[in-house]
Amino acid sequence: MHRHFVVVLLALLLGLQAVTTDLYLPTLPAIRDSLGTSMGEIQLTLTALLLAFGISQLVWGPMSDRFGRRPVLLWGMSAYVLASLACVAAPGIDWLIAARAVQGIAMGAAVMAARAIVRDLYPPHEGAQVMSQALTGLGVIACTCAPVGGLLSDWVGWRYALFSVTLFGLLTLGLLLWGYRETLPQRRMDALQWRSLWQSNVEIFRHPVFLTWCALSSASYLGLFTFLATSSFVFTQQLGYSKTTYGLLMLTMSLSYIVGTFWGRWMLRRTSIHRTVGLAAVLSVLGGALLTLLAHLGVGQAWYGGWAVMLPVYCYMFAHGVHQPCGQSAAVAPFPFKAGTASALNGFLMMLGAFFMGDWLGRNMDVPVFALAHGMLVWSTLLAIVAWTAVQRHGRPLTLEAA
Repeated sequence: MHRHFVVVLLALLLGLQAVTTDLYLPTLPAIRDSLGTSMGEIQLTLTALLLAFGISQLVWGPMSDRFGRRPVLLWGMSAYVLASLACVAAPGIDWLIAARAVQGIAMGAAVMAARAIVRDLYPPHEGAQVMSQALTGLGVIACTCAPVGGLLSDWVGWRYALFSVTLFGLLTLGLLLWGYRETLPQRRMDALQWRSLWQSNVEIFRHPVFLTWCALSSASYLGLFTFLATSSFVFTQQLGYSKTTYGLLMLTMSLSYIVGTFWGRWMLRRTSIHRTVGLAAVLSVLGGALLTLLAHLGVGQAWYGGWAVMLPVYCYMFAHGVHQPCGQSAAVAPFPFKAGTASALNGFLMMLGAFFMGDWLGRNMDVPVFALAHGMLVWSTLLAIVAWTAVQRHGRPLTLEAA
């Protein structure tokens, strides 16, 4: 497969997560009103998706090491399309929560396999650059998600917005059927045996390189998740913006992320991964601290409140464009023959954190802008600590010949 095709395919597979969440976010207030449900139940449609997404990767990863990436991707994407149609047809909140959970299970196959494919095809430093290119594509996809979700929700209703998710799934499935060739270099016949599976996960979890980069990518993602889970309520309810305007603000957020991926690749061509991440962490913690300061000064209530929220978020998202490609590719780098299992464990830990963060947000959304600011401050601070300590000591991704 040509590298350009691989990058496009990876962008679609990784972009599935953005489509499933970002496009859905502008519809949350409309879904709550249409189905007559509570804030906590609405948050559960996100947390159920993410918990199912994380847990499913623990199964998909070893399956892909045993049977290959291609069959896992085809089964997963087929299930994703069916679950997306079930979301469109949901008559009530319980149905929607269940359909979103199945959607999360299916999405786990796509995102897990994308990270594993990078390790199958490329050495660590080149893999970080390829992942960065793919995440630039994800950023482009994310740019369109929130505006499309907002426009469709405003003009024709939230069910049509969710139907567009089904169409994206069909496009990705079609590309897999047409052009994807198996990348797994060697099947592990014992990958699904309980003893081997347990030993593999313990070995990966104890590895300092994996722990370091997994902590970095998870903290960076959880800061983003905090924004995604709260932003529609901050902008459309607390600040009174329309869903369309909110979608456009989300577009600008994605643009800052895209610029960050370009800067990250520029830095990786000139210096090491751990130095690049250390510099980006300055912007991460600056964004979290500035957002918290402005929220407590009360500028979120003024006419320029939207920009008081977005400017710190731009700083954070620029750095996120560096942390994610570096973190996701480097966490898997020491395990060339267990890339699926390592990718799955990384994804599970990330989504486990998102589940608990979503539960906390559901109980602390009395003032949405404070929930947003305090959450992002916690994760940006943790991210900076990891980037300036553990990454500098253990974070150099060594390619080890894992058994």
